Amino acid sequence: MSLNPQEMQATRNSFQQNMALLNQSYEEIAQALQTNATYVQSVADLDAAHIEDPWILKNYLEQQLHAIGKTSVPFTALKGDYHQYWFLDSRRIEAGTLQ
Repeated sequence: MSLNPQEMQATRNSFQQNMALLNQSYEEIAQALQTNATYVQSVADLDAAHIEDPWILKNYLEQQLHAIGKTSVPFTALKGDYHQYWFLDSRRIEAGTLQ
């Protein structure tokens, strides 16, 4: 899945807004996703090692926001059921870690 520059910027904005809503530091998110804060920031900037990593971060943010009763900011490019995207490894996404 290739995003155009506008989609990339919109996705970065959605990550930043959802992270602000969640009010967790990069370090807290990294601990939950079994990685380091620098990599969480890279994923949020769409500079990930694996194409599935933005989906993992997106799912984490949405789940955490839902758990505290907040509505997440929608992702306009990372949408739909990731199982339907043939090029994504759904098992990697379901594992929920950025390793």
